[in-house]
Amino acid sequence: MPIFTTQFFDTFASSLAFEQKATPVSNPSLVAWSKSCAELLKIESLDVATLSGNDKSIKHYATRYGGHQFGHWAGQLGDGRALFLGEINGHEIQLKGAGQTPFSRRADGRAVLRSSLREYLCSEAMHALGVPTTRALALVKTGDRVLRDMFYDGNPEYETGAIATRVAPSFIRFGHFEILASDGDKETMLKLSDWLIEKHFPQIKTKDYLAWFAEISVRTARLMAQWNSIGFVHGVMNTDNMSILGLTIDYGPYGWLDVFDPDWTPNTTDFGQRRYRYGQQPSIALWNLTRLAEAFAFMGVDVKKLESSLVLYRDTFEQETKTIWAKKLGFTTFDSDGEKLLTNLNSLWRKHPTDMTIFLRNLGSNKNLQDSFYEIPDKEFLKSVDLWHKTWEQQRDNPSQMNQANPKFIFRNYLAQLAIDELEKGDDTFLKRLTHVLERPYEEHDADEDLAAKRPNWAATRPGCATLSCSS
Repeated sequence: MPIFTTQFFDTFASSLAFEQKATPVSNPSLVAWSKSCAELLKIESLDVATLSGNDKSIKHYATRYGGHQFGHWAGQLGDGRALFLGEINGHEIQLKGAGQTPFSRRADGRAVLRSSLREYLCSEAMHALGVPTTRALALVKTGDRVLRDMFYDGNPEYETGAIATRVAPSFIRFGHFEILASDGDKETMLKLSDWLIEKHFPQIKTKDYLAWFAEISVRTARLMAQWNSIGFVHGVMNTDNMSILGLTIDYGPYGWLDVFDPDWTPNTTDFGQRRYRYGQQPSIALWNLTRLAEAFAFMGVDVKKLESSLVLYRDTFEQETKTIWAKKLGFTTFDSDGEKLLTNLNSLWRKHPTDMTIFLRNLGSNKNLQDSFYEIPDKEFLKSVDLWHKTWEQQRDNPSQMNQANPKFIFRNYLAQLAIDELEKGDDTFLKRLTHVLERPYEEHDADEDLAAKRPNWAATRPGCATLSCSS
């Protein structure tokens, strides 16, 4: 692998970046790697010693940030199990699960196969869907066993250790600004802002922090509209899990809607308040942006003008939602008739257990909509669906684009679990099949039809399929 540069560490050492060697692993082996991500980085070969943290010649480092977790200020946090290798071709490289850092908070800094595979595959699946996201270069088994209590219920078990190699232009989060504001360190906040604007927002004038915040708000709004349009639920939208670049970041207890339900969250830690449920993600993103605005206000940015950017967030989310759903429902533009159709469709989905992904794909492919139902519907419901369908047929004006807007394949939780189960046995056949369709989710892949199926009954209650925790 090429030489890593450490510009961020060199610039922010002692304020945000801290050197920390990776903890060696016993017997690393490469499980999977993304050709697409390697091409992005212009990497022609992978070195397992580097990707496992065993290369002692590399200087690793972790960064410090804070955050609001489940609505409450948590103080100082940081990269508790992610270590930076540095940068290659304008992208930062992280090893997630490479051992303790200064911010591990008494944890071991390790990761297990189930969580690492979920991060690796979902990162690349989201990219293939066209959703802004961090990327994943590789998945490595460590040869070590890691003790984990998956549901924090007093029943820990030893699991297969693994490390995911994560890639992004920047991993800076809202929380990096929050901790600096909490410290009263305006000087470093301004320095970090100038650094990010120069490197990642060239269209923004130097030191125009208000225009920069507006751009962050717009990117975040577009991301929320995209998440909701594909049924993705992040599961833990703390401010420290929000990217300053508007990327999907930190794939932990996420999930994909099987049954359409605005109140669903995959995160068992959030079952009490369901703060991060599917239907509330746009509102939570706005709440998180408000916390970031408070940090920007500490830098001296005008509060009233920051508030206008929060209005811009709402307007952008609304417009982006209309644009996306116009394509998904086969409209050239989304007028009041289209909005009414979508409202009525959401109402139908709430009345009967329905798979949103399959319903929309079948709608665009002129296939049986009943294949998307999880239970046999009654006659009244079928009449309502038939009426909606006839109205849609009369009003749509561009159905040819629908299969490019409605994926056939998403990274369903039960598919992830099947891949994990097989890998635990040393068999990567299913992983390769799954990777193939997730790389091209809008294509038909007739030979892999089973990977587009509804959630099977056995997965409705199985841990890892229906429920996950923050340790996932």
